[in-house]
Amino acid sequence: MLRRFPLSLIAFAALAIPALAQPERVITIKMIDARTGQMVRTTDFLIQVNHLEALHADWVRQNTSGAGEVTVPPDATEILIRGKYDNNMEIYINCDTEAERKTAHGAEIPDHWYSISQILVSGLVAPDGCKSKEVAKHDFIAKPGEFIFFVRKLNWREQ
Repeated sequence: MLRRFPLSLIAFAALAIPALAQPERVITIKMIDARTGQMVRTTDFLIQVNHLEALHADWVRQNTSGAGEVTVPPDATEILIRGKYDNNMEIYINCDTEAERKTAHGAEIPDHWYSISQILVSGLVAPDGCKSKEVAKHDFIAKPGEFIFFVRKLNWREQ
């Protein structure tokens, strides 16, 4: 005997299935040159999530201004972002660890990881440990879903 489902149950199921799908979690990335205070166009953004070693350069779409957009997976809670220069050979130094790096005297400094939920809800501007005078002239404010961070190239001693 074939059972018939009430039409209201079928309609509810049809409406509930899209509600279960999670919305896309997109972060806009702005990488700022600590020396000039200008946005940097990079050859590649390198994305890591949840303290895993896997790099995901293919997750980022760059727009014409140089900003990138990364869609993070639903299970990602923390993110680390770096940029590359000189035809993908060198990685910019993130300025969020610069103050610690200066006092570490050669010791390994752990990278700063950032909360994806905080970035999505309120936006986030990473600390500028490079303390550039040009960056200090600007008032960098992140919008919800936006991550702004400061970088510098390797100096001659670091190369």
